[in-house]
Formats: sequence, structure tokens, C-alpha cells
Amino acid sequence: MSNNLQQLAKQLFDSNLSSEIRNPQSAIRNPVHVVYGGADRFSAETSAKFGKLALQSLEKYAPNFVEFANAMWLKGCDTLPIYEDVIAILEFNLIENAEKVKKDNFPAWFAWTIYNRVIEKLKNEPVEDFRIDFEDGYGIRSNEEEDSHAISASNELAKAFQNKILTPFCGFRIKSFQAETYQRAVRTLELFLSNLLEKTNGILPNNFVVTLPKITRAAEIKVLDELLTEFEKQNNLAPNSIKIEIMIETPESVLNIKDLSKTAKNRLVAAHFGAYDYTASFGITAVHQYLKHDVCNFARNVMQIAFSPLGIRLSDSVTTEMPVPIYKGENLSAQQIMENERVVRQAWRLHFNNVNHSLTNGFYQSWDLHPAQLVARYAAVYSFFLESFDEQAARLKRFLDKATKATMSGNQFDDAASANGLLNYFTRAVSCGALTRSEVLEATSLTVEELNSGSFAKIMEGRN
Repeated sequence: MSNNLQQLAKQLFDSNLSSEIRNPQSAIRNPVHVVYGGADRFSAETSAKFGKLALQSLEKYAPNFVEFANAMWLKGCDTLPIYEDVIAILEFNLIENAEKVKKDNFPAWFAWTIYNRVIEKLKNEPVEDFRIDFEDGYGIRSNEEEDSHAISASNELAKAFQNKILTPFCGFRIKSFQAETYQRAVRTLELFLSNLLEKTNGILPNNFVVTLPKITRAAEIKVLDELLTEFEKQNNLAPNSIKIEIMIETPESVLNIKDLSKTAKNRLVAAHFGAYDYTASFGITAVHQYLKHDVCNFARNVMQIAFSPLGIRLSDSVTTEMPVPIYKGENLSAQQIMENERVVRQAWRLHFNNVNHSLTNGFYQSWDLHPAQLVARYAAVYSFFLESFDEQAARLKRFLDKATKATMSGNQFDDAASANGLLNYFTRAVSCGALTRSEVLEATSLTVEELNSGSFAKIMEGRN
């Protein structure tokens, strides 16, 4: 191609194409869940409290790695021992030489590793993303009451920020911009943001978003974008500092999804699916409203088509059955204790399966509502990554070898997209605690810099 054609091509690309393309931000950490909680109950210690309550539930209803495996139906759980003395010996061997046990008894290593990493996660970082909720998880209240909670919740968020105990991702969900609630939504938006910035000396937390629910038209996103633009000007914030997250939970939002994806594209960072509002809008009765329903699968596929190429993070919906015991108190009968265990484990298993379904279909984030759900959340996420770790590591090494040989021989390596998908797999696994960085580096032959790059093309450029 001549220089003139190259220059013309660049001009044509810049003017017609480049503004429509946003590369996926694979090197940036993505949360594996979002916890929604009412604004009236939020405090700076909410995340730590969730972790403690989750650990209590784990200790009570899955006191060792075998019970844990049976509760979640982890792969190979039916081969694990049932007697406590045998379990104790097996655990001792795992502590002494986990790799040897892995070769001889993979199900035991698998369950034990996940169990201990879940415990570590619940102790150190139980919540990755929290959404302070002024919508469905909060309800309709008097203006005076919501005003007071907008102030108190933003005070608590600022306190967590100042004390360095804030979750890695955070934000708040306002009411919808429908005619009945838009004035209340805007009032809460302004009160929350103004008070937050006042308490943090004008600094926004990292990965902070405003969530807009029940969208039917792109105009609603545009209005929020313009309101935030004006707020940023008034408060000396850089343009597009405050990011937007949208809820896909109406038929109209799916129908208009192409327009939604183009609106506020410099602010829009995430789209969350609301399965229960969505299925209800079709007249589907409560007994049939579940995440694997065909109408939900269709909506998620449309979301992926519209948002994934733009690098917009996608989140699946919620499991509504909570792992909560039926009977309370200390003096329970044996039958009541057994029934409590059955109910909690049944809810864990449902949540585990829903999370796994989301993961296998490319939704790496979904909702949690209750502290005890975190047990099943991390069990599902960690088993998803650990189960295929060895296979995926070997596959990535083959890609690296193949790409190096192709470069050296002058041929073109044509599996870059697959290789980048594998790289994303490992960066996600490390960031959430499913795998350690050293495990990944040793198994794949990557360097720290290569793993952090998030780009297979950059890795090959550096190596060659």
C-alpha cells in the first residue's frame, strides 16, 4: 500500500470508525459479584460484617472440606470419606504435601483447596462490589426519610473510603427515571454525591458508579449523563469521572439495546441484568421466574452482542432463595437442626448452580443479597477456575509456543483471540483469589508483566 493510501486510510478510519470502537479492558480487574443492600442499613463496616456472617454460616453448615464438597456437590464429592478420623488423616496429608494428594486423589485436593481459599476470601475481602440501594432493596419512603438516608449512607461510604476499608468497587442505585420517581431519583443523586464529595475533600472512590434501573429508552441514560456532566463542572471533577451502570430489566431495554450501548459511551461501564422484573413483564408467574428461563437466556445473549465488543462489563441477576435456617435459637431438636442444614444447603446449591451457569455463559459477575450467599458464590467461582486450571495452563503454553514459531518463520498466528481469552481467564482467576499469581506464572511460563498486560499481542511483541 502506498504512503498516500496509508494516510487516506488513517483519516478515513479516524473519522468513521475509531469513535465506534472500544477495546475490552481485559487487563483491568473485574468483580465476580455485586452485593445489593438497602441504603438504610449500609455502614462502613457492612463488608466486614458480611464476611463474618458468611464464615459463621460456613462453620455451622459445612464445618470441614468434605461437608463443604457435599453441600455444593463439588466434582468427585461422592468419592470422599465420611468418617471424621479418615477425613482428619486426609487433611493432614493435604497440609503436608498437597501436590502428591492432587495426583492420587484429585477430588480431595479440589474440595480442600476451594474450601480453604473460600475461608481466606471471606476473612480478607468478602465483598468485591457493593451497591447502596435506593430502589427495590429500599422501597418507597417519605422524602424526609430518603433524604436522611442519602446523607447517612454517603457519610458511611466516605468513612470507609477514609479508613481504607472500602470495597474495590462501589456505588449506589437510584430510583428509575420513570415519571413517578425521576424527581426523587435526581434529588437522591444530588444529595448523595454532594455530601460524599464534601466528606472526601472532592475525591471520588475508585471504580465508583451510579446505577440507573428499569430503563426503557436511551434518553434516560442521556439525561443522567448530562446531569453528571453538570455536577462535575460544578464540583471541579474531570469530565466523565462519575461512571454509569445500567439495568437491563424491561422488554423495551432489550428492544432498544443498540441505542443504549451508544449512549454515554464514555461513562457507561457496566450493564446488569434484572431477571425477575424482566420475566414478570411477560406475565411469567413467580414459580417459573428463574435465571435459566428461555426469555432470560435470550436477553443475556442480546446484552453480550451489544455490550461485550465495547468492553462494557456484564452482570447476571440474582438467586432469590436465601440460605437462611428455618428454626432460630440454641435449644433446637435434632430434627430441627437437620431441617436447617437441609434448607441452607439447598439454597447454597441453587446459588452455586446459578453462578456456574452464568460463568459458563460468559457472565463473570452476578448478584448477591445475603451474607451466607457468599459461601456458594466463591465456591462456584473458585471451582470454575480450579477445575480446568491445568488444562487451560497447558493450552496457553501451546499458544505461546505456536505464536513464537509462527513469528520466527514469518507465518501469521491466527488464534490470538482464543489466546487472549485464556489470558483473561487467568487474570480474572488471580484477581478474585481462585488462583495465586505464583501458580499461574509457574504453570504458564508467563512473567508478572505479561500476566498484568492483559494482551496476548503485547506479550508476543515483547518476546519477539
